Amino acid sequence: MAQCPHCGLRFPQGEGVGAYCSREHRSSIDPKGWWGEAEWIKSPNYDARPEGLPVELVLMHHISLPPGQFGGNHIADFFQNQLDPKVHPYFAEIADRQVSSHFLIRRDGHVQQFVSTLNRAWHAGVSDYFGRQRCNDFSIGIELEGSDDVPFGPAQYTALKELVAALQKFHPISAYAGHSDVAPGRKTDPGIHFEWQRFAQDANIPTRQLPYGLENRS
Repeated sequence: MAQCPHCGLRFPQGEGVGAYCSREHRSSIDPKGWWGEAEWIKSPNYDARPEGLPVELVLMHHISLPPGQFGGNHIADFFQNQLDPKVHPYFAEIADRQVSSHFLIRRDGHVQQFVSTLNRAWHAGVSDYFGRQRCNDFSIGIELEGSDDVPFGPAQYTALKELVAALQKFHPISAYAGHSDVAPGRKTDPGIHFEWQRFAQDANIPTRQLPYGLENRS
C-alpha cells in the first residue's frame, strides 16, 4: 500500500499517480504548503510568517551559480547552507549568507521547492511594495535559473504557469512583481528578458494583478 502525501489516503501500489492518490492532489499545494509536482529539497533558512497575514504577492527572481553559468547543484547547496567556498571565487563571497526561496525553476523546467509556502522564505531582503515593507512576510519567492543577459526558456514559462495555477488555488494571491520592483536600485531580477506579457497570458493573470506593468524591466 502507498499513502498519498497530500491527503493521507492509503491506496494499492501502482493505482495512483506516482506517490499520489490522484493527479489532482499531485498538481496541488498540499495542506502543509508543498507542491506535489516539485522536487522537495528542504532549506533551514525560513521562519514563521506573522500570524494572520495572508500570502498575497508572488515575487519573481533569477539566480545562477556561478553567475552566468547554469546546471549543477550549486543553487540548492546555497539555499541549504552547503555551498563550498573553495569551488569558485564568488562562492567565497556568499557562502556564509543564509537565504532561500520557496521555488526554483531550472532551465529544463524542473521545479525544486525549498520552503513551504506557509512559511516565510528569505528571498526579498530589504523591500517595499507600495509602502508595505518586509515583503517576505506576505510573499512567495520564485527563482528562475537565469541571468540578466539570457532569455528564459519555454520549459520555464510552462512550469511557471503550472506552479502559479497551484498557488492561486491555495493562497489569496492578488499581485505579481519582480524583485527589482520592490528593491529598485538594489536588484535587477528577473531582468529585461523576463517576458511579463507572455507570463500574464500563459498564466491567465489579469492586468490589475501586475501593478508594475507588463513591460520588461531594464
